[in-house]
Amino acid sequence: MGVTVAPRSSLSRTLSGIAGEYFVAAELSRRGYVASLTLRNTRGIDILASNANATKSVGIQVKTNQGGKKDWLLSEMAETDAAENLFYVLVRLNGLGAPEYYVVPRAVVAKHVRDEHRAWLAAPGRGGKPHNENPMRTFRDREHQYRDRWELLGLG
Repeated sequence: MGVTVAPRSSLSRTLSGIAGEYFVAAELSRRGYVASLTLRNTRGIDILASNANATKSVGIQVKTNQGGKKDWLLSEMAETDAAENLFYVLVRLNGLGAPEYYVVPRAVVAKHVRDEHRAWLAAPGRGGKPHNENPMRTFRDREHQYRDRWELLGLG
């Protein structure tokens, strides 16, 4: 006799983030790459990934959303992280279904969040008042051009 567990409508931010990291590591492994989760004190890199013979490697920062959200929340530090071998893998958890992955070079994310934030600051807010500076940024892949773009990692 099995135990039935009712599915949760959403996970806490911590559990969502952990699930995203493990999903990405599993997907990389499934594709034949070596994926190592880093310790929590590794700034800006959640997973180190390499090809099977360790001749190429990249650092990956994982951001996870859930519940049909279209944007991923980032900090203002995302505006400056643009090293060539650093990537974001943005994960959309779809309840108990398969997650969606968006593989985006950090330089692309940096430019996007910088440009979007400047446009937001320049646009009038409620009642025509100017927006106040804040440390939050968002990224959205409107055309889904980075969905499942694992080849961008250059590990093949």
